[in-house]
Amino acid sequence: MTNIPQESPLMNVLVLLGSLRDGSTNRTLAEAAVAHLPEGATATHFNRGADLPHYSEDLDVEGSVPQVATELREAVAAADALVVVTPEYNGTLSSVVKNTIDWASRPREAASIHGKQAIVLAASGAPYGAEWARKDAVRSLQIAGADVVEDTFGIGASYEAFAEGRLVDGEADAALQALVARLGAPVAA
Repeated sequence: MTNIPQESPLMNVLVLLGSLRDGSTNRTLAEAAVAHLPEGATATHFNRGADLPHYSEDLDVEGSVPQVATELREAVAAADALVVVTPEYNGTLSSVVKNTIDWASRPREAASIHGKQAIVLAASGAPYGAEWARKDAVRSLQIAGADVVEDTFGIGASYEAFAEGRLVDGEADAALQALVARLGAPVAA
């Protein structure tokens, strides 16, 4: 009997970006992460976080769910994994990321985010690489039901960390690549 190597299934990754600024280092970090996806993987960006209304159960009723929230839920459901990238504002994750997670976490019994594998990344001009934002994003994603890799990636002094869309520091880039490579692998409990 001959062992025929099985091709790994293609992976569709959804990038949820918590920075609205075009030139943000978090946007650059998201692109650096996407560059490390395995060959054949696709990345889709949900770029409508600013269009999502603040989550409210009054809006989240059948027949009244905002179209952008439906689009988010469909994008999350279609993804095999999530790459969540958040800046740190006032010691916590971006409200854009938090609101996106809130919309994707409902309806509770059938949430599109439930069981979805996720990694968390953050870039910050401060030296700690948005550590608090990353921890809060992991906690929020876990409570929402995502299967989150608890190891995160953060880059401090981010205004000097990139050149031509890539991380300048080879060790940091290798750490980012290693985290991205964990997408598709079982998450340790």
